[in-house]
Amino acid sequence: MAIVKMKKLRVIAMADRRDELLKGLLHLGCVEISEPDGKLADPAWAALLKRGTSRLTETRNEITDVNTALDAIKRYAQTKDGMFIQRFPISEQEFLSAKTVEQAREASTRIGGLLQELSRLQGEEGRLLSRRAALQPWASLDMPLEQEGTAHTAFRLGVCPANTDTGAVRSELAAADAAAEIYEIGADKQQKYYLVIHHRMAEEAVQEVLRLHSFSVTTFQNVTGTAAENIQKLDQQLAENRKGQEAATAAIVQSAEARNALRLYADRLNAEAAKDANAERLLTDGTILFFEGWAPAENMEEVESLLTRSGCAWEALDPTEEEYPDVPVKLKNNWFTQPLNMVTNMYVMPAYDGLDPNPLMAPFFITFYGLMMADMGYGILMILGAWFMLKKMKAKGGMKDFGGLLGLCGVSTFIWGALTGGFFGDFIPQLLKIINPESTFALPYLFTPLTDTLMILVGSLVLGIIQIFTGMAISVVKKCKDGQWQDAVWSEGTWWVILIGAALAILGVGNVAGYPVMLIIGLIMLVIGSTKDAKGFGKVTSLIGGVYNGVTGYFSDTLSYARLMALMLAGSVIAQVFNTLGAGTGNVIGFVIVSFVGNMLNFALNLLGCYVHDLRLQCLEFFNRFYKEGGKPFRPLEIQTKYVDVIEQK
Repeated sequence: MAIVKMKKLRVIAMADRRDELLKGLLHLGCVEISEPDGKLADPAWAALLKRGTSRLTETRNEITDVNTALDAIKRYAQTKDGMFIQRFPISEQEFLSAKTVEQAREASTRIGGLLQELSRLQGEEGRLLSRRAALQPWASLDMPLEQEGTAHTAFRLGVCPANTDTGAVRSELAAADAAAEIYEIGADKQQKYYLVIHHRMAEEAVQEVLRLHSFSVTTFQNVTGTAAENIQKLDQQLAENRKGQEAATAAIVQSAEARNALRLYADRLNAEAAKDANAERLLTDGTILFFEGWAPAENMEEVESLLTRSGCAWEALDPTEEEYPDVPVKLKNNWFTQPLNMVTNMYVMPAYDGLDPNPLMAPFFITFYGLMMADMGYGILMILGAWFMLKKMKAKGGMKDFGGLLGLCGVSTFIWGALTGGFFGDFIPQLLKIINPESTFALPYLFTPLTDTLMILVGSLVLGIIQIFTGMAISVVKKCKDGQWQDAVWSEGTWWVILIGAALAILGVGNVAGYPVMLIIGLIMLVIGSTKDAKGFGKVTSLIGGVYNGVTGYFSDTLSYARLMALMLAGSVIAQVFNTLGAGTGNVIGFVIVSFVGNMLNFALNLLGCYVHDLRLQCLEFFNRFYKEGGKPFRPLEIQTKYVDVIEQK
């Protein structure tokens, strides 16, 4: 597979054909309209034209409204999507139908109104409850709250801290010769509630005593009647309020029948938003419009047909080398390499003039992952998970890539598990031993992590050397194609000769008169290659640096692959530990429960851990030998859906 070749488009059309043109591009889904940022837009055109306008803001507001409606249905109707959303198929004609949009818009507006009413009622309920809570402590006071006293006496309602001694306050009022009486109406954990009655002539004396006890006056504005009467009224209002909330909630629940229509509407609005966003990238003077963009060369026949039907003047050119940094990158993959896009996207897209790493990386990534997991039981779970995602849930986009990668790595895991005799560790032998203590059954194996650790370590390092040499070979080919054959000879070529020569010397092969000729040739090449661009004493430092960087670099890179053995060993040991703990229960049920819990934990940890370490090996030990990064992903104007599968019309 390779990086798809792109064509640079320059298009002029009549402004009144804008919507028709954008709708056609949306249907094709293979043209990316560039931002008119001065780099791609012709300065001459930019001086005459201005950016187009659209309903993007309104469309985004509608998206917010419909998503709010869907969230309301999910919350109040208790609908569940499960792990993945079940998409339903729909024709493109129905997807773009105005009738479908109108029905969903009415449902969205209706639910939005119900949510506003529900929000108003909930806010009012909060205020009513707050007022009721303020009145509740005074419920036993059989006195109108608006009553402030008589011509000669004053009534004061107030609160003091909960630790206030009512008897002491009463005694202090008497000692101050204040004509007053204090009554404790109620109390809670925070404060006590009092009614104070005093002669108006004793106002100052009473206030002086109450101030010492942090007395705070309580007033009720616009409240008439006793606290109990007002609480009763509030209870009636709360009951009516809650009926209103129940009615609004019931109406939202009833609107759940429009859920699929709203989902379709949400996807349709997202398509409209994409179209509107691209409309704002067009340059126009009101009469004509102009834009630049990119399209895959393999789709140009369809693009040309659309542009011709739309009455456009256009040209399609190959990008120049100076434009390579701006060319969007699209990778052309098959069923085997497509899932590896997940790995590539987590790293960084390759440059347009670089290499597609997926077909180069796929065999190594899948092999390494299976080697680290190495268990038939785990492999079966991964394959079943992939089947469920791809066939039952019909995952799309990144989740589809994840499902594909999970399945491929599951097959590799099963194969390596068969070679090591692992099925949830030693689950089967342990189970049979509980059933029959005399059982000596063991699954067949070629080697096992516990008894052949050294062999597995050596094998892991050999696999690492193979990948490193593959990366070097790719680098050599790329350099030779770019005319940098001398660099290829004096860098990768030198270390090939040295490493192969060292291996031959260790094996005692290829010696002449007792001297390892190939190793000596490699060392001579190292000296020449390291010092050919240096002068004077710089030749010595260049030679020392070349030797040090080469030896430590290749040694450390190769040693990194020991993690393949380490994770295989760790996963196998953890599985066997849990199986042994389960076997300690002495019965089948206890064994199965303990083993299941332990193996699922081990499986979950290894599922992530093996992916992270595999990703590290690809990105740090493999990509750095040939990978040219910096590409921008190709983002065409296309229909992207979350809830429906649009059946394209040809």
